[in-house]
Amino acid sequence: MKACVALLALLVSVPLWAAVPTPQEVKAAWRSSDTTLLDRHGETIATVRVDMAGRRLAWVALDDISAALGRAVLQAEDQRFMEHGGIDFQAIGKAAWDNLFGLQRTRGASTITMQLAGLLDPKLAPRSTGRTWTRKWDQAVAARELEAGWNKRQILEAYLNLASYRGELQGIGAAARGLFGKAPSGLDAGEAAILASLLRAPTAPSRTVAKRACTLARELDARADCAAIEWEVDAAFARTASAPASATTGVTPQFVRRLGGVPGSVIRSTLDGGLQRFTVAALRRHLAELAERNVGDGAVIVIDNASGELLAYVANGGTGEVDGVTALRQAGSTLKPFLYELALERGQLTAASLLDDTPVDIPTVGGLYVPQNYDHQYRDAASVRTSLAGSLNVPAVRTLMLAGLERFHERLRALGFTSLTEAPEFYGWSLALGSGDVSLLELAHAYRTLANGGLQDGKRRVLDARASFIVADILSDRAARSTTFGLSNELATGFWSAVKTGTSKDMRDNWCVGFSDRYTVGVWVGNFDGRSMWDVSGVSGAAPVWRDVMDYLHRDRPSRPPAVPPGLVRQTVRFAPAVEPERSEWFMRGTEVALVEMLPPAKRAPRIVYPAADSVIALDPDIPAPLQRVSLRAYGGAGLRWELDGADAGPADRGAMWTPQPGEHEVKLVGQDGRAVAAARFEVRGQLASTFSTSTGGSAGRSSGNGVNSRESER
Repeated sequence: MKACVALLALLVSVPLWAAVPTPQEVKAAWRSSDTTLLDRHGETIATVRVDMAGRRLAWVALDDISAALGRAVLQAEDQRFMEHGGIDFQAIGKAAWDNLFGLQRTRGASTITMQLAGLLDPKLAPRSTGRTWTRKWDQAVAARELEAGWNKRQILEAYLNLASYRGELQGIGAAARGLFGKAPSGLDAGEAAILASLLRAPTAPSRTVAKRACTLARELDARADCAAIEWEVDAAFARTASAPASATTGVTPQFVRRLGGVPGSVIRSTLDGGLQRFTVAALRRHLAELAERNVGDGAVIVIDNASGELLAYVANGGTGEVDGVTALRQAGSTLKPFLYELALERGQLTAASLLDDTPVDIPTVGGLYVPQNYDHQYRDAASVRTSLAGSLNVPAVRTLMLAGLERFHERLRALGFTSLTEAPEFYGWSLALGSGDVSLLELAHAYRTLANGGLQDGKRRVLDARASFIVADILSDRAARSTTFGLSNELATGFWSAVKTGTSKDMRDNWCVGFSDRYTVGVWVGNFDGRSMWDVSGVSGAAPVWRDVMDYLHRDRPSRPPAVPPGLVRQTVRFAPAVEPERSEWFMRGTEVALVEMLPPAKRAPRIVYPAADSVIALDPDIPAPLQRVSLRAYGGAGLRWELDGADAGPADRGAMWTPQPGEHEVKLVGQDGRAVAAARFEVRGQLASTFSTSTGGSAGRSSGNGVNSRESER
């Protein structure tokens, strides 16, 4: 007791600190770990956590905290809180006595005010210094200062808001929500006892917390149900982390940070709250329908064509914090419109030009590149309109060979595809089918440029206005699209719209991007972990979400077709032979034609499809030599014969099988007069013994140069 009296006298003689913060300053310095995101009208869209160091919610006034919690905390931590001036000398004396004789303490000597001092000043926090009594002394001095400038309600309110309860939960707001899923005002006596017990040991195991909470609850009410408290502890500790904001809002921390969101801030965006909620619901509903096809994730973006403002930004369907709008994925067929626009702009093609849709093997450094259409069918010839609207692969690759790989790569970069950082040769001819990685954000902005007649951000011209109009007209043509998709599908809106789908290699990504007169909408579905989808086509994957969002956007006002730019003429065109029906077609002035003729097969130059010139075939010693075969294939071989190394190998109107031999060889197509009309030199490497595989083709398989095969891009 004498020690306590001496301590009191000494504390009274210590001068007051001048730097004690006021309650208002402490409250103002508190920062929630969240950012509040508002829409363009000032309506709250989401509260998104941007600080991962700790979970903190808004400051909670004492009047908004359950009285049961106040009683439990005072009983557990500071029973004479309302009587002392910051220092409980009786508790200090008892703690000293217990330490002296090794007795177990049931209560600590630190008052709530002393603990608050430790929360306000890290130097006073527990374990911040080596000597406990030194820290107690400093806390006692600071507590006296606090009591001189704060009232008891302010001290208790600050303590409950600044204290850590368990794990990352800081403050009573986060603790009540995180452990019990309710506001602090709704805490009952059992929950209050649990939270008060956690203040002393936030990391204690559940059994220890339950025991302490039971003891505390019965001190306050002898009728407390300990079994119920034990169950509440287990339930609270088993609660998973709060669902990310993206689960219901589609908004991720990455997006909010890009908008300038920091802990505790409120930021206003260009998003439309009603559209955002509708888009999230539409995406989640469709993902649930696709779950049986191994589709788990998706993203949607809506852009205002005129201003470029983001009206909806759904980063994912609620499965995590991955931002699917900015994630890089293979583009599939969604780059084809820009390829055809380039060829139209340069005058190399018109919308009525017929493209060769027959098998093609293209030698590359990595082997033969062998593009195929999605349905593995060839139409012999197809117009640009049909090829683009029906998303045919072979004509697209031939168009890229015509327009130029480097030129197309440069055009994509100009459109804003900054992710295409490699040299053009890295992507190769498969760039026509979307082998490059792009983001939904970049893709949607590129389509917005197309929607705006080739103007980027309303200022810089990137695409020709006339060619852009023709491409948009093709993408809006449901009749041209019907050759692949049929007339009735999710792409056929009841108003004017232009749209393109795409699917990447092995069905890992499915896209649908399109625009109306006012909006550009982009949708991606797939799996963030890269797993392939099962039997998901262009019209069954992303398209239904695109259609729902477009219908919502134009629920009050239909979209109108774009105005025809100067320099275009409309001309009736027919085809001979009639590979496509007669139609009215748009032409850039000076390129219009009334008749498009295609040479009959007899007049077309025959060519060797396989083996291609300069290809290399590798023998595999694990397959018996008699089982190794190379299939000689030609296009336009009627009436011709195969000649291999000078020897007759049979008619060329059907495939001929040949047992490969090591060395250099030459295959020819020869006419009845013995003259060669086509020839190709190739090499066979390896030793005859057992297997045959090819780096470029043959019955055992083909190398698909640049890692791309016939299924890399879909409709």
